[in-house]
Amino acid sequence: MKASSLSFRAATVLLVVGIVWGMVMGITDDPSTIPGHAHLNLMGWVSLFLFGVYYHLHPALDSGRLAIAQVWIWILGTIALSIGVALVHSGHEIGIPIAAVSSSITLLDVFLFGWLVFRQ
Repeated sequence: MKASSLSFRAATVLLVVGIVWGMVMGITDDPSTIPGHAHLNLMGWVSLFLFGVYYHLHPALDSGRLAIAQVWIWILGTIALSIGVALVHSGHEIGIPIAAVSSSITLLDVFLFGWLVFRQ
């Protein structure tokens, strides 16, 4: 699978999850996890979709193992970060190390993406 296809598919799945999450918050009238929901939508839908566009426009990278690894790291980091942030904002301290580690992973992954962009 190409990095762009993986990005587009994962972005679509995370968009659905983000919408459902928002609906649940509305139905339960509990907005405490809005920051986690926002992280999922921005990192999971917007960033992944933009990664997919970039990789699609650069076919030499699109099939590369590093690009595919970068997308997978972003997917896993985004899911963990969204959960960690939601836990923190809903009063669960266990979310602090989850958010800390996963935010570090996604930061390193941004550096990997930047390296792929600038070496092109």
